[in-house]
Amino acid sequence: MITCFIRYEIDPFKKEEFATYARNWGEAIPRNGAGLIGYFAPHEGSATAAYGVYTIESLAAYEAYRARLAADPLGAENYAFARRERFILKEDRIFLKNVSTPHADRVQR
Repeated sequence: MITCFIRYEIDPFKKEEFATYARNWGEAIPRNGAGLIGYFAPHEGSATAAYGVYTIESLAAYEAYRARLAADPLGAENYAFARRERFILKEDRIFLKNVSTPHADRVQR
């Protein structure tokens, strides 16, 4: 299992548009095969940093998932919404794997 971390730089005057985008992914991402952890928008501190986090089985599974997401009606509309409204200024994606598991078994009491 790998985790995809997406870092967004968003327009600070379009946080509501980003929130709509995030809610749409909240429906489309799980429906198309990834385990959505969540989308996170600015609250305190930076007004422009936002994140999306989800898990997927592998990079091969990611490629198939992206194709399904692009073909999904809500997914396609969400991509178009982001292009049209231009609230995302920059997007970076990184894939990481959790190497600390099973961390619960290692907690010293």
